[in-house]
Amino acid sequence: MACYRFISLDQSERRPVEPLTLTTPFEIGASPTRLEDERFLRGEGRYLDDISISGPAQNLAYASFVRSAHAHAIVTHIDANAARNMPGVLAVLTHAELARDGLAPLHPNVRDNPHTGEAFKYTPQPLLAADRVRHVGELLALVIADSAAQALDAAEAVDVEYQALAAVIDVASAVGPDAPQISAAVPGNVCLNFRFGDADATDAAFARAAHQVEMHSLNHRVITNSMEPRGAIARYDTQSARYDLHASTQNVHGLRDLVADALCVERERVRLHASDVGGGFGNRNFIYPEYPLLAWAARCTARTVKWISSRSEGFISDHQARDFAARAVLALDSDGRFVGLRIDSQANMGAYLAGAGCGIQTGQYTVTPGGLYDIAAIDLRISAVLTNTVPVGVTRGPGFAEAINVIERLIDKAARQIGMCRIELRNKNLATPQQMPWTNAVGTRIDSGNFPACLEQALERAGAARFEQRRTQALREGRWLGLGLACHVKATGGLPEENIEFAFVDDRLRFTTGTMAIGQGHETSFRQIIGSLFGLQPAQIEYRAADSDLIAMGGGHGSSRATYMASTAMVRASEVVISKAQAIVAAHFDAALDDVHFEGGHFRVRASNEIVSLLEAARLARSAGQPLDTYQHITREATTFPNGCHVAEIEIDPQTGAVKLLGYTAVDDYGTQINPMLVTGQMHGAIAQGSGQALLERAAYDAGNGQLLSASFMDYCMPRADDLPSFNTATIATRCTTNPLGVKGCGEAGAVAGFPAIGNAITDALAAHGIEAVDEPLSAQRICMAIQAAIERR
Repeated sequence: MACYRFISLDQSERRPVEPLTLTTPFEIGASPTRLEDERFLRGEGRYLDDISISGPAQNLAYASFVRSAHAHAIVTHIDANAARNMPGVLAVLTHAELARDGLAPLHPNVRDNPHTGEAFKYTPQPLLAADRVRHVGELLALVIADSAAQALDAAEAVDVEYQALAAVIDVASAVGPDAPQISAAVPGNVCLNFRFGDADATDAAFARAAHQVEMHSLNHRVITNSMEPRGAIARYDTQSARYDLHASTQNVHGLRDLVADALCVERERVRLHASDVGGGFGNRNFIYPEYPLLAWAARCTARTVKWISSRSEGFISDHQARDFAARAVLALDSDGRFVGLRIDSQANMGAYLAGAGCGIQTGQYTVTPGGLYDIAAIDLRISAVLTNTVPVGVTRGPGFAEAINVIERLIDKAARQIGMCRIELRNKNLATPQQMPWTNAVGTRIDSGNFPACLEQALERAGAARFEQRRTQALREGRWLGLGLACHVKATGGLPEENIEFAFVDDRLRFTTGTMAIGQGHETSFRQIIGSLFGLQPAQIEYRAADSDLIAMGGGHGSSRATYMASTAMVRASEVVISKAQAIVAAHFDAALDDVHFEGGHFRVRASNEIVSLLEAARLARSAGQPLDTYQHITREATTFPNGCHVAEIEIDPQTGAVKLLGYTAVDDYGTQINPMLVTGQMHGAIAQGSGQALLERAAYDAGNGQLLSASFMDYCMPRADDLPSFNTATIATRCTTNPLGVKGCGEAGAVAGFPAIGNAITDALAAHGIEAVDEPLSAQRICMAIQAAIERR
């Protein structure tokens, strides 16, 4: 970038200087190491449990929750007297006290059917259960004590009497004729039964189709295990009547609003802030009952109240994800072109509609149901059902992961059924660069992309042309190899509004944003954007976020929104700052406004060749009573569509059914990359998550009593380093046209494409030996049983 030697305005003699060429490691497109990593590597990260409480030590109290031991039961009696009389106990709060103080239950952010206006049916989630519990782990009481141990002991002393009811854990059981009714507000346990697309056009397409291929798929339930458990520290100031909540969250403004609603107070009376956050993945984006309860407990006890979830609590209370079944039928003409798609899908929502979890079906799953393929007619049915399981929320790629799994698994089956190469079948039907901007069958407009190029490069990097040689050699060694691929796309969404503020303070630029960093490296990448816009170095930029008192509103981080939303606001605000500064510099030098030009962090007056840095211009502006400080609020008009192709190579041990991931290749399109190194890191993390679901992770419930069987790391298997190969990643950049920098959100692709790519690879390995159908999830046990059944049939 070009810049100029800085000549102080205080110098008596001014002289023009020649520009220098300076290469900075902190511009857009560079890959500097993360600025935030130094404190993490030194052990100076400040997570929730690291926060020291100011004031007398005895002011800090600890919370423990009493949770339901039953998945479905009538609560006949709660006796807290013994607990209240235990040493150190300050309060035991139940629904009786909750009702006395007028707290409100939690309501989901539902989205009605935009075509018919049909609404979700739901029952609000109580903060503390009154007379009925609907899943294991539901809250019944809150204990506050002087120490964490005392709080735990007292929680165990709370006596709860139940009348157990029949429980259901899956959709088929929940909608059966004799199914127990989970909520009177949701007849038949069905929250919604929506229909999208064009049914008549789809019927006509199927009537003329040469082939119809049908498949049932299950995107099984997973438990989002962030490294840092959930928790919060709550204070109440009696003088200001304000609540202060420090939480491990990825959305301080959104959580502030919902906590205030539950407390039935004005939103200005709640401050929500966060420090470092040890992983989000979406399940920290929304409210949980614990947060308003802790704030309420701080007011009731006049103490600062702290709660850190145990890992066991997290398994039975953190929003879970996926649990999505679909029956899909693809119609093809005689040349193998897709002419129609029917999907009938069912989502298991758990006991309550959690946060925006219900928006997965109506706001995300419906955006790209046919993936990247040019399918003229789509008929999409969606039902969402309550069960006696932990509520389902979001995790990386919600809705889009479910949609891509359906179409990508279905295409592989279609290729086998009609006798066509699965790669050729995809290439024949992918939307092309010449079609951009492309509008799919349900009205989604995708502005940019080169889908065939991603597919081609992914296959080349994966060595797909030599795969059959590898398969043959492995077979000689008693191993079955399979190759699978999945083309993916998702819309980056989240809250459609964002704001940022630039303030010039003490010879630096203070940047405040309503988005949040939860591990992605925004403290570095946002400085790269600002540095490129203003010609500043990292030390000249102060980053502030994650505090609802710092800025008016914010969308936090979710759905890969932070960079493209914040950068749009940055660019627009920078234009205002530079325009203000040009006027200040022009006035100072008595020059025409058109003669003042900004480049590389400096203003140059063309006629006199005077040079003024941006920060010096800010000082001039402040002295003139016209500060350059600028606030910018934006509302997005369109979203971004990261896309790509992932290829997985696996081997199966035919004796045990065990699957090993041998190779994983990803070629993704994220548009302009602010920091390619950070993008690669996000790719790796998402691939690990998608691979974990495909090979290891599964939330399992007892069908008889609704108990979570995989309720600890002894029973729920997370991927480790030795479960994964080195990832082979690359990017193809097509500039996004819907934001000034051309960026597309990144970070979710591997969790979207990994599950179907590995699933297709396993199916490919089995199909080579005449084994077509294996019930999902594709566990070693199921694979082994399918192999043995095939042997017995021969």
